[in-house]
Amino acid sequence: MKEQILSDLKMAMKNQDKERLSVIRMLKGAIQMEELNTKKELQDDDIIGIVSKQIKTRKESIQEFEKGNRQDLIDKTESEIKILEKYMPEPMSEEEILDEIQKAFDSIKPTSPSDMGKLMGYLTPIFKGKADMGMVSKMIRERLSKMNEEV
Repeated sequence: MKEQILSDLKMAMKNQDKERLSVIRMLKGAIQMEELNTKKELQDDDIIGIVSKQIKTRKESIQEFEKGNRQDLIDKTESEIKILEKYMPEPMSEEEILDEIQKAFDSIKPTSPSDMGKLMGYLTPIFKGKADMGMVSKMIRERLSKMNEEV
């Protein structure tokens, strides 16, 4: 994945695509910072985590820009997100997410909402970069609360 980012950086330079170049340089810098902090070469999963954080940060910025009624900044940030999303794995469908949650429930056999941590620990590596963990967490909570209602 790192090679892909460097290749895209060179292409953006050649094509004089300033916006793409800016976003990819920022991403490359974030990857280099993380490698310095961890003192190791990052793997694709680590890079996906960094890209995911960058996207999340921009989505939070968009919410702030909406409060300030700054459509110009919203548009710019949304286009940056589109560039970053290119480096993310294909998102999972809702059915795939539900299937994985079912497998987790079958494997862990949770009995109460206190088992939420075990479920999230099991599912986080599976969903990393492929699903919105906030949505996954909500789906698990709903399922756990339904279980408690049935008991």
